[in-house]
Amino acid sequence: MSTPARSKARSAARLAAVQALYQQHMEGTAMARLLDEFHQHRLGRDIDEDDFGDAEYADAEVPFFDDVVRGVDARRDEIDAAIAGKLSAGWSLTRLDKAMLQVLRAGTYELLARADVPAAVAINEYVEVAKAFFDDGQAKFVNGILDAVAKEARG
Repeated sequence: MSTPARSKARSAARLAAVQALYQQHMEGTAMARLLDEFHQHRLGRDIDEDDFGDAEYADAEVPFFDDVVRGVDARRDEIDAAIAGKLSAGWSLTRLDKAMLQVLRAGTYELLARADVPAAVAINEYVEVAKAFFDDGQAKFVNGILDAVAKEARG
C-alpha cells in the first residue's frame, strides 16, 4: 500500500476505532461482537454525514483498527490513568464528553503502544478525528492532552 493510501486507510481506521469504542462504552458490546459488527457492517461502507461528519470507512486499515480497539480495551486502566494525570485540577474522566474520552483513549493508546507511529502523526490524526465530532476549541483540547501524554510516554 502506498504511503498516501496507507495514511488515508489509517485515518479511516482511527475514526472507526473511536466510534467502536464509543459504542462499546455506551452499550457494553462484547469485544468479539463489536469487531465482527464493524468488520461486517461498517468498515468498507460510507458513513451517514449526519451522524459523523463528512467521512467514510471505505479504505480503513482493518488490522490497525483492530489493534487500536483491542489495545484500548486491554490497557484501559493504564490509558485512563495517563489521561487523568493530564487533566486540570478538579477535572476527572467522568466529566469528559463520552466521545471525547474515546478520542483521547485511542490517541493515548497509540502514543503508549505504537512506537511505529510518530507522536506528531498520532496527535494530529486524533485532532482531526476530534474535529469530526467537536469544534476547534475542543480539538485543541485533544492536542494539549495528547501532547502532554506524548512528552511523558516518549520523552
